[in-house]
Amino acid sequence: MRKALQLAQHAESLGEVPVGAVLIKDNQLVADGWNRPISSHDPTAHAEIVVLRKAGHELQNYRIVDTVLYVTLEPCVMCAGALIHARVKRVVYGASDPKAGAGESVFNILQDDRFNHRIEVTSGVLAQECSQLLSQFFQARRKK
Repeated sequence: MRKALQLAQHAESLGEVPVGAVLIKDNQLVADGWNRPISSHDPTAHAEIVVLRKAGHELQNYRIVDTVLYVTLEPCVMCAGALIHARVKRVVYGASDPKAGAGESVFNILQDDRFNHRIEVTSGVLAQECSQLLSQFFQARRKK
């Protein structure tokens, strides 16, 4: 999660919402990424999607099985759906998202029994640091 937090700080330095993510398989880094929707003019360029795209290329498969995603912010509905389709095994996130979280906060898509794949969820890892980074970013933007 510390690496994901560093990537979130990098995203912030680029003017992006500070969210970072890393994907691990067999204790090895497969892919990492950060939010890029603003700079790429792509609403789907969330950190999780960036990581899944890189991992697919790296593993030469659209199924990203037996992996753990560490992300600084609870995934949104779009990202949760992509994680399910990719067959990620576990998601570990830092800050909860009480407005759009799809891991537990607003929706529980990652573990919904109606899907053919459910993802293990661990929340609150480095939550204070992740939340603080996001809060400071949005406070600064509101002052502009």
